[in-house]
Formats: sequence, C-alpha cells, structure tokens
Amino acid sequence: MTNRQIKSLTCIAVVMAAGLGVLAPSASAAGRRVHPGDSIQDAVNSARPGDIITVMPGTYYENVLITKRLTLRGWGAGTVIKPPVTAVTPTTPTTPTAPGTPVAPAPGASGAPVAPGASGRALACSQADTGICVMGTAEQPVVGVDIRSLTVSGFKRNGVWASYTDRLSVQRVTAENNGTWGIAQERSTRGLFRDNVARDNAESGLFIANTVEREGGATDTLGAVVRRNTLTGNRIGVTVRRVRNLAVYGNSVTGNCGGIFVVGDEGEPGAGDMTIRGNRIHENNKFCKGNSRLPDIQGVGIVLTGAEETVVRSNSIRGNVGASPLSGGILLFKSFVGATNTDNVIRDNVVRDNKPADLANQGTGTGNRFVNNRCGSSVPAGMC
Repeated sequence: MTNRQIKSLTCIAVVMAAGLGVLAPSASAAGRRVHPGDSIQDAVNSARPGDIITVMPGTYYENVLITKRLTLRGWGAGTVIKPPVTAVTPTTPTTPTAPGTPVAPAPGASGAPVAPGASGRALACSQADTGICVMGTAEQPVVGVDIRSLTVSGFKRNGVWASYTDRLSVQRVTAENNGTWGIAQERSTRGLFRDNVARDNAESGLFIANTVEREGGATDTLGAVVRRNTLTGNRIGVTVRRVRNLAVYGNSVTGNCGGIFVVGDEGEPGAGDMTIRGNRIHENNKFCKGNSRLPDIQGVGIVLTGAEETVVRSNSIRGNVGASPLSGGILLFKSFVGATNTDNVIRDNVVRDNKPADLANQGTGTGNRFVNNRCGSSVPAGMC
C-alpha cells in the first residue's frame, strides 16, 4: 500500500469517526453534573463563567444563588428544587427545647456558603426563601445566565428572582406554589421567558418591573420577551410594571384572578411602548381579595392602567366574568395614583362573553383607539 493510499484511508477513518460522533468533545463543552445528595450551590460556586451545570433527576432542598454567567439546566419535570429542610438543634435530655427556638440551617440552606464576591443584597435574596436568585449589581450586571428544564416549588417568597441582569434566559421552568411571584425580574434588560409554567403562586406567575424597592419612571427592557408560557391559578398571570419596550405573546393565561396587567404611574418616562399579542386569555375567574394597591380581582382579561403607546392585538379573550372594578375583557383603567392611559391601540382581538363588558375605556386618557375588535359589549357603547 502506498503512502498516498495510507493517508487517504486515514482521512476516511477520521471523517467516519466524526460522523459516528466518537471524536473527543471540544473544550467548549465544559460542564459538571449534580446528583441527588449533592449541593447545587457548591457546583455553582466552583463553576467557571460559561460552564454548564446539569442537575440530574431528584429533589434538592436548597436555595441557589447565581452571580456569574453560566447555564443551570435540569432534567425536565424530574428535577425539583424545594425549600431547605431545617434540622433541629441537638439538645440534652435535661434541657428541653422551648417552642420557637431557632434551628440550624440544613446543608445547602440559606446559610450555606455563596460565591466569592457575592453582594450583601444577593445574599439577602438567597436568605429570603427564594428558590433561585440571579443577582448582579448596578455597576456590573450579570450577563447571559440560562436557567432551564427544572421545577422550583413551595418557596415562601419567589420561585426564580433576578435583579441587575442582562440577557437572562428562563425556559421550560415550572414555578409553582410560591408565596409571592413564580418568576420575577427587576432592573434588568433583554430577558427571555419562554415555555415556562407558572401556577398557583400567591401573586403574579410572571412579573417584570423596573424596581420593587421604590417608585419611579419606567425603564427600558431593551426588548424583553414573554412568550409561550402557561399561567394558571395565580393572582395575576403576567404583570409588567413600570417598564417599556417588550413583547408579551403566545401565552396561555387561564384560571387566574386576573390575566395580564400593564401597570404605570405618574413617573417619567411612562410605562408602555410594548406589544401584547396572540395570547389566549380565558376564564380568569378565580377570586382574590383586594389590598392597599388594588381592589378585589376576579374575571379580568387585560388591564392597562397608566400605560402609553401599547398595542394590544390579535388576542383571544373569553369568559372573564366578575364584579370587581377591574373585571371584563380589555379594560383601560385610570391609575390609582392618577396616571392616565394615552395613545394605546386595541385592535383585531376576539373579545367575547366577558362581564361586565368585553371592552371598557375608563378615565380621562386621550389618543386611545379601539379598531376592528370582535366583541359583544363595550363601555362606553359603540366600540364593538
């Protein structure tokens, strides 16, 4: 066999090996796996920026704090993160523990070590009974975190909470039975929230805001996307509060007290400049008692309050029925702090069987247009 033939056979062997997938993985495939009994937080702390952490099927009782770029992915519904289980402080038989005595945190609980350089605010997030915290700072937002294919369940505060992030991606995550929000983000840009399930959370299933610590003008999300999520059994399916420049589309919102809320105030710039389209918002007829900010909520499809330049189009909004001031299909409602709705466009929606009305335009805002909607009733009359 000639040298040329040997070289030719060698090349063929390499090509065949590549086609069969037997070549060694590249260095860019760096990652690590976490198994039941391991600590997710330990893996996060020791990861390098850009690493992939795969959490194998099982239930993990801990809070997770992320302050660097990485991917945290589970194994679908089989990967579940729940609140830490506390361990009773050992006592001697002659010294019984009084009721209410503090107990030590379990391994991986909120008192567990966190990543070097984590801010006090980031640590506080982890200690506040939230499942996964993604925390940057104003000076250095955390960029490119990807969370996917896992469940966060039963936390006293939030399932997933993010602050000072850019390009955060949360996909195929189930956030359920959490005491405030299912998946929430503030002070952040270019977030992607897609194909998630948020159910039975005490407040919003998905919540995007400028900040939760103070009032103020709306911030630019630089094109955040809330897409193809399933929101059910929450107080509100999706809330976008004091933000601008994002899209909410293709979501299924049903069985909540309210469907989608766009919330602004008198701050500048105003909230809005967003698109809400192609959503299915049906029978959000659960009853939620009012609070200091909102009246009772029941039978709410889409509410714009203090919003501007928002387009609501091509949504299916059916069977939202209630007796709240906010009840109905699509409602433009004057903000409780006096901000009006201005220059919003409501068009090409199917709005049927909502009560007290399919469409309602309240308050003194100007420039709002209702165009080509298929509906049966409106306040004032004549918009259908």
